[in-house]
Amino acid sequence: MITVSVKTGSRKDMIDVTGHIKKAVSEAGLSNGLAVAYVPHTTAGITINENADPDVVRDIIAHLNKMVPPDGKYKHAEGNADSHIQASLMGSSVTVMVEGGSPVLGTWQSVFFCEFDGPRNRKLHIELIEKS
Repeated sequence: MITVSVKTGSRKDMIDVTGHIKKAVSEAGLSNGLAVAYVPHTTAGITINENADPDVVRDIIAHLNKMVPPDGKYKHAEGNADSHIQASLMGSSVTVMVEGGSPVLGTWQSVFFCEFDGPRNRKLHIELIEKS
């Protein structure tokens, strides 16, 4: 397992971590298999989406905030219940196929670390699985 640090800049943030996955695949010499990226935090998640237009990220964050507002009437007393719910909606891991030594992603796709309770220093775990 490879662990990388991710520094987030605001309470809600989506950071492109595709480069970390590509680097892990390259350094391991993985030709064909899977790369699993896992976020070990209850108020952060991970997703794959478009990275060509920054408005996509802004729209995702804005609409998550509409669906799960920060000022909702939550029982969780720490003031970050919305962050827990949004992280659950995104999920804690993604799996990317690796073919020919490169992650298989669509033309406009990237892997995003999703911060919902920042800014913080976070971790991203990457596990590489070789195809037998």
